[in-house]
Amino acid sequence: MPIIKPVNGKSPQIPDDCYIAENATIVGDVVMGNQCSIWFNAVVRGDVHYIKMGDKVNVQDGAVIHATYQTSPTTIGNNVSIGHNAIVHGCTIHDNVLIGMGSIVMDDCVVESNSIIAAGAVVTKNTRVEAGSIYAGVPAKKVKDISEALISGEIDRIANNYIKYSSWFKE
Repeated sequence: MPIIKPVNGKSPQIPDDCYIAENATIVGDVVMGNQCSIWFNAVVRGDVHYIKMGDKVNVQDGAVIHATYQTSPTTIGNNVSIGHNAIVHGCTIHDNVLIGMGSIVMDDCVVESNSIIAAGAVVTKNTRVEAGSIYAGVPAKKVKDISEALISGEIDRIANNYIKYSSWFKE
């Protein structure tokens, strides 16, 4: 059974159509949209500031979503995939974004819509990832503009696949 608990009087708000893995942890001021999924060993920790997620967000195995006390909440838009073991911390992720496996998005970053953060990238504090781009490396820098094929072939495909995958566990 997942750990879902209030902190300082604020309880996670999770719609019924979301999937939460048995060993996921969601605590505190967390508001999730529809059709979200939080996978095995993922942690969504809204104890020091709020975390808000739109619809169709998947937080894959081992990922951590957190914020910074009183200064940097975490806001995640619609149709966002957060890859295995990624860290999303005190930042804003707009709609239609893929955060690659093992990447880190630091405090006060803004990742604009239709963007990809490559696997293993480190997006340093206060970086603004421009819409329609791919950022990679340590520290992450823009490597190219994203094509319409990547938006539908990767960003949309992965988000939709995770809705399908979560249905397998709800049976």
